[in-house]
Amino acid sequence: MIVLLFRFLILIALVMLVYTIVQYFRNPDRKLQIAKSANTFYMVDDPGNSKKNIQFVYKSCLFEGEKYIGTTEDSFEVVDIHIFARDANELEGITKDDLYFIEKELLMRYPHATITWKYPINKLILTTID
Repeated sequence: MIVLLFRFLILIALVMLVYTIVQYFRNPDRKLQIAKSANTFYMVDDPGNSKKNIQFVYKSCLFEGEKYIGTTEDSFEVVDIHIFARDANELEGITKDDLYFIEKELLMRYPHATITWKYPINKLILTTID
């Protein structure tokens, strides 16, 4: 009887180990850090949950966007997104074209949204193109 109990406990431990490994590889924060170190674009978003913020990485800079719900002609949609950089020091090397790329990616997911950049990114957007 004791042998069966130990086998059952070992089986439970193995299941928990496999579950932990799967959760580790599916963790969105880990994927964001990998994209940040690889200098690529990656976005973590739950389109069905308007209270959960958007997080994305572009050119090793971590951005976060706050979604706000409003009304459109037909339904309630995300109508406003406020984007800010988590660390302003990471913005070095980001150009207007990069910001336009980010806006395009967000507008593909949220076509009714108005994108607002917070300080210091809004200073780059407001300057004129020479």
